[in-house]
Amino acid sequence: MRNLIAFFSNVIPLSEEAISLMKDLFVPAELKKGEYFIRKGQYAKEIAFLESGIVRAYYINNEGKEYNKTFFSAPSIIGSYASLISKQKNEVAQQALTDCKLWKASFGRIEELSAGNFEVERLRRIIAERYFLSNEKKEIEMALLDAEKRYVILQQEYPGIEQQIAQYHIAAYLGISATQLSRIRKSMSQH
Repeated sequence: MRNLIAFFSNVIPLSEEAISLMKDLFVPAELKKGEYFIRKGQYAKEIAFLESGIVRAYYINNEGKEYNKTFFSAPSIIGSYASLISKQKNEVAQQALTDCKLWKASFGRIEELSAGNFEVERLRRIIAERYFLSNEKKEIEMALLDAEKRYVILQQEYPGIEQQIAQYHIAAYLGISATQLSRIRKSMSQH
C-alpha cells in the first residue's frame, strides 16, 4: 500500500483524507504470468495499481497477428479506460507477462468518490491525461520512426524489459517480426 500512496502522491499532493480513501478503495491482488487482468469482450469494472511486474495490452488483427499496443511496467495504473468510460466491451486484452502484484479498485466506486472529492477527481484526470499523452506519443513513433529508433526508445522507457519478457513480445510491440528484431539487435551490437 505504501507504494500505491507514494505513486499517487507523486501525481498530486494528497491530504490525509484522500490517503484514507485510497486505503479503503484498493485491495491487494496478484496476477500470475499468463493470467489476464481483462480479456477482449469483457466489460471493464476495475482499475489497478501495478506494484510489481509487467502487463501487456494487446489485440489481434484480422489476420490473427498479435500486436502489443503497450507495456505497463511497475509502478503503473492498468485497466481498460476505453471500456470503463464507454461502458462498451473491451477490445484490448491486458495480460501479465510476469508474475504481478496489484492493488485493485472498483471504477464505479472511484466515480462515486470523484463526485465528492476534488483530490480524487484531479488524480483521475491527471492519470487519464498522462495515459492519453503516452498513447499519442506511441502512435507518432509508430508512424514516423523506423524500427531501430523505436527499439532504442523501448530500451530507454522500459530498462531491463528484454531480460524479463520474450523477444516476440518486444517484436510485436515494435510492429516487426522476431527476425527483424534479431537483425536490429545484431546491427546495434556491432556499432
